Parts: sequence; structure tokens; C-alpha cells
Amino acid sequence: KGETADEMCGFVDAAQARLPVLAAADAALPLVVIPSYNGARRLPLLTPLLALLLAQQGLPVLLHGMATEDGRSTSAEVLQALGIPALTAPAAIAAGQVAYLPTEVLHPGLAHLLATRRAIGLRSSGHSLVKLLVPNTGTHLLLASYTHADYHALLGQCCTLLQRHAVISRGLEGEAAADPRRTPRYDAWLRGAHQVLQEQGAGTLGEIPGLPKAIDCTSTARYTEAVLAQQLPLPAGLQRQIAYILQVYEAIKNKSYSGSFGG
Repeated sequence: KGETADEMCGFVDAAQARLPVLAAADAALPLVVIPSYNGARRLPLLTPLLALLLAQQGLPVLLHGMATEDGRSTSAEVLQALGIPALTAPAAIAAGQVAYLPTEVLHPGLAHLLATRRAIGLRSSGHSLVKLLVPNTGTHLLLASYTHADYHALLGQCCTLLQRHAVISRGLEGEAAADPRRTPRYDAWLRGAHQVLQEQGAGTLGEIPGLPKAIDCTSTARYTEAVLAQQLPLPAGLQRQIAYILQVYEAIKNKSYSGSFGG
């Protein structure tokens, strides 16, 4: 318990040395990488919606993950309900495509380690490690989240040491998508250099128009389709998150690693 940044970076280096080659089909485009391991507990899982909205902007997007607890809807299940099956082998990700790679395919040993949570009921360092994995050989943008302030500090230190391109925020129940009820803090790293994009705002909204009460994968998939088709409004919090991600993505694509890009 209580991994240091140096220890975590060592874990990441060891794991990444055993990952398959995975990159954007167009070498000029950074690959957006979204770890998805927590799933939905009380609110609908919006990570697939975030990924698909980014793909609508022409970005190649890779999600990786697995179920580590019972009774939660997962990104794999929601994407399957949307007609996007999980990859069975590593593949190049096209512009405007969302792909999901199960951890068993990404790194079987790591998947085995994560699966022990079902037996012992406790997280391990592997659950922290997966939020820093970037399984590709080209340029990337990592979208990661945290639930506790001390983990925000650890993630940030690791992004600096690993020279990551990343956007990190307090996510929705541990997932990368923004909680639509709140205004979280957003931090970005470009080649390990840190900038604050937005400070945390006060208050919590009681109602989000159109957001379903049910969190099962079918209800979440139907909501996702309705937002993508503009039949339901995109939550303002998610809209802000996407705007920040696109700012950072353009800076990476154009190799504009200096100066402020927040707003």
C-alpha cells in the first residue's frame, strides 16, 4: 500500500515492456488512450460516450479494461450494446474509430493480477498501474482519473517522470469521463510538463436533463446513442471536458509543447 512515484514508474516500465504494439493507423495522429476499470456503480457509465464523442472529432481512441468487481456495468458491455465488439487481437486504430482491448489481450499477466480482487476484495498496485498504461508505440494522449487527492498527486508525479501527454481529472466513480453534476479540476501534461487547465468549481447539480436513472448497459447504450444523435443534450460538464481534451490533443499533434493552452 502507498506506492511511491518511483515505484509506480518502475511497475509501468516493466508492464509496458510486455505490451503488444498498438498505435493509430495514421502516424500523424496521436492515439487517445482511456483506461476503463471501475465501471458504473450509482450513475450511468459515460466513458464510452466520451470516447465516441472524441471519435466524432476524427480522433483515434483506444479503451482498455476489464471487470474487477461484480455488479457493475463496464465499458466493454456498453460498447457491445452499441455494436462495437471488443478486439480479440491488437490492431491499428483508425481516425474516428473507438476500439476496446480487454486487459487479457493487452497483458494476460496483469489481467490475472487484477482478477485477484474478486477473491481477496482488495485493490493492488495493479489497479493504479493500469491508469498509467499507454499501449502504443506512437504519440499518445492519456485520459486518466482519480478518486482521492493523494492519488492525484501520485498520478501527476508519474506523468512528469514518464514524460506523459495526459489530461487528468477527478472522474465519474473512478472512470475518466467527467461527472456531469460537478465542475472538476483538470490538469494536463505535455511531454511531462504540467499545466492546470481549470480549478475545481463549487456545487453539485441535482438533475442532468436526459440522464437515465438506470445504470445497466442497455439503458446506458440507448442514452449514449441519443446524445450522439443530438436527440438528448450533451451534459455541459462533458462538453467542457471534451473542449480541454481537444486543446491538448491539438498541442500534441502540432508539437506545441510550450506556452499555455488552458482556457
